[in-house]
Amino acid sequence: MPDSDPSRLLAQAGPRRGRPPLERWQPPLSGDIDIRIDRDGRWWHEGRPIEREALVQLFAGILRREADGGHYLVTPIEKWRITVEDAPLLAGPPERLDGPAGPRLRFTTSVGDVFDAGPQYPIEVEYRGDEPRPYLHVHHGLRARLTRAAFVELAGLAEPASLGGREVLGVYSDGAFFVLGPAGEGGN
Repeated sequence: MPDSDPSRLLAQAGPRRGRPPLERWQPPLSGDIDIRIDRDGRWWHEGRPIEREALVQLFAGILRREADGGHYLVTPIEKWRITVEDAPLLAGPPERLDGPAGPRLRFTTSVGDVFDAGPQYPIEVEYRGDEPRPYLHVHHGLRARLTRAAFVELAGLAEPASLGGREVLGVYSDGAFFVLGPAGEGGN
């Protein structure tokens, strides 16, 4: 079985200069590696938290989610499956900017990547019972879960709209409208 040493994987990926071309790297599955990202976005290796932020940023740079829903650390020659409890990244409250297509909401993820919500990076809210789970779709099939503070701020920016005969609340960013939830009593 190939060696699943995380530091070796990072050496294969090379130094981080922008986003690596993960879409071009198609190595066969090497196996599972004992790396887990918990619901709070904290990274763990062999049951211990990864404390070095630079290491987390490097791993996040070679992480992708594939069509099977699995999350993989990918280099040009290896691909290792990891465990992700919810979303591998978190996104804090947005910075509100004015752009040519109207307002733009800029989010910064827990690893310092910046994305403007819009057609390329949409906001999606899933509901589990009455609990909203807001996400920002980012690069390589990944999602960043919006923090509670980010979602509260979005709710404060929400505008009513009618979509397909349904009354909803949502936000505009970069010319796109994103539904946060149904309109009505208490916004639910």
